[in-house]
Amino acid sequence: MNSIKFLLTAIMPLFCFTVLAQTGNGPAKGNVTLSATVSYNSYASIEAPEGALDSYETAAFSTNWSDKKLQVGFEAGWFVSDTWKLNLGGGLHFAYTPGYTGVPGTGDVANGGIPDYRAVPNTRTFVYNVSAGADRYFPTRIDNLYWYSGLRVGFAYGLNEKKYDEAESMGKSIGETWNLRAAFTSGIDYFVLPALYIGVQIDPLAYTYGMSGIQPQPGLKQLQADSHGIGFLAAPTIKIGFVL
Repeated sequence: MNSIKFLLTAIMPLFCFTVLAQTGNGPAKGNVTLSATVSYNSYASIEAPEGALDSYETAAFSTNWSDKKLQVGFEAGWFVSDTWKLNLGGGLHFAYTPGYTGVPGTGDVANGGIPDYRAVPNTRTFVYNVSAGADRYFPTRIDNLYWYSGLRVGFAYGLNEKKYDEAESMGKSIGETWNLRAAFTSGIDYFVLPALYIGVQIDPLAYTYGMSGIQPQPGLKQLQADSHGIGFLAAPTIKIGFVL
């Protein structure tokens, strides 16, 4: 609900500019666009497992767009002609958490002893996603309003590594996941001003293949699981863009 309120607060004032719109705003060869998007992006993330368990299991992560969290993203575009536009989007995140040695306790906690403080793991996280596509624009009977249809392909990757400074941890553990997505997409853009447009977009048909795996200890084979997902009317997206 907070996300919806945020979107309405951000977008509704832009409709006030429609009274200032002049005819003739729209796609033009050579124009470069940059837009902020609010959608259920195809990101990927995973957590490395404990390294000294007796058994392990894993499951493929959901490729259902409706299971994803609402995210803000960015997309760049280039009109190679008055009707065709190439798009590129994505993002990257890297995080590092230094590890700390554990502190042994005295045991017998139930009778007043001091508990052990386990080591803080040395952790590395690397996540990125990238997408590319092409759209064909068509004019409508409404000035400055265009609808488009095209194709999108995307790839998302997530990696998490943990290493405890403990003898029983058995070394570094790894979690890794990725997904590959292809979709037909369609939407409308309204060019409020020559340098400003707003739009909505949806994927009538989308396919996603996902793979995830864990490696609890060095030298062990990665335990993997994969999944296939097909979506209809998937990933609705709102855009606020600028023509540069």
